[in-house]
Amino acid sequence: MNLLEALESKARMLPEKYRDMSAEELEALIRDIKAKMGKKLFIPGHHYQKDEVIQFADATGDSLKLAQLSAENRDAEHIVFCGVHFMAETADILTGDNQKVYLPDMRAGCSMADMADIYQTERAWESLQLLFGDTILPLTYVNSTAAIKSFVGENGGATVTSSNAEKMVQWAFTQKERLLFLPDQHLGRNTTYNIGIGLDEMAVYNPIENNLEFEGPLEKVKVILWKGHCSVHENFTVENILNVRKTNTNMKIIVHPECKHEVVRLSDMAGSTNYIIDAIEASPTGSEWAIGTEMNLVNRLIAQHPDKHIVSLNPHMCPCLTMNRIDLQHLAWSLDSIMEGQECNIINVESGTSENAKLALDRMLHQS
Repeated sequence: MNLLEALESKARMLPEKYRDMSAEELEALIRDIKAKMGKKLFIPGHHYQKDEVIQFADATGDSLKLAQLSAENRDAEHIVFCGVHFMAETADILTGDNQKVYLPDMRAGCSMADMADIYQTERAWESLQLLFGDTILPLTYVNSTAAIKSFVGENGGATVTSSNAEKMVQWAFTQKERLLFLPDQHLGRNTTYNIGIGLDEMAVYNPIENNLEFEGPLEKVKVILWKGHCSVHENFTVENILNVRKTNTNMKIIVHPECKHEVVRLSDMAGSTNYIIDAIEASPTGSEWAIGTEMNLVNRLIAQHPDKHIVSLNPHMCPCLTMNRIDLQHLAWSLDSIMEGQECNIINVESGTSENAKLALDRMLHQS
């Protein structure tokens, strides 16, 4: 059973009451509860959330920023995280004992995080130790489960974000000769390439086949990339870029580093979600952009910047399906349950896992 299946098995079904309510009724209910709960309630909303949900967010941002803001908000006893499961886990790891973290829909997982479960990772680590000895430091993208963060923390490694990945990779190489980068091979490849590691020095670990994909002498391997990816960002292609270059020579292409290596190399700019947002905001009126990231955010940027011509790099792109599980109905249900004292969908990371995961997070924050 993978993580998404496990979450679905634990998820309570949305009561019919909320399915039958109109959008206006749901919005009124959410506003009323927010007003009544005041500072005791904090709703963080990830950039990729739907507009119908993001309108109620007390803060928007990427997953780590929102988890940190949740921890800093000591008045908030109830944190209703509008994002996906690993994000709510990170918030639970960083927040205090007096704070509870909720995920409005427990089925809101992440396909990338689901591509590296703890059993595969422990098996891989054992195999890689036999091949390379004690020469590897594990790093994990924050887009990973609490169990993977805990594994990395226990083995001396750290978490990374798309903003600080280069800095953290450079730190990793001061600790060990090699690194294992979990769970997104594309961010790992793009990051290590940017600091001068050759593609011929990167191996790929396949967790399904339990083998190392590499042609050449093993002593040449510096980076071991986990064979995982973001199902949204992997759908931006070289063909998408060539089409933009052909049809609009004035349009700049900006993509997220979770995109494939060849897509990033052909783009004009690449960076984190916040990097993309800042670049668009700083660009002059009349500028033209093709953006390679999640569609909810692209549509929001289009609406926020009518003075600029903005399109999705892939015109057929769909929003992140698991992110979109958080909707008005589930948000209203979550808040209503808290008000009635029948709290549901609480995220509670076991203490041992939390402790080691926090080690991985703290090592990253110490370097920042």
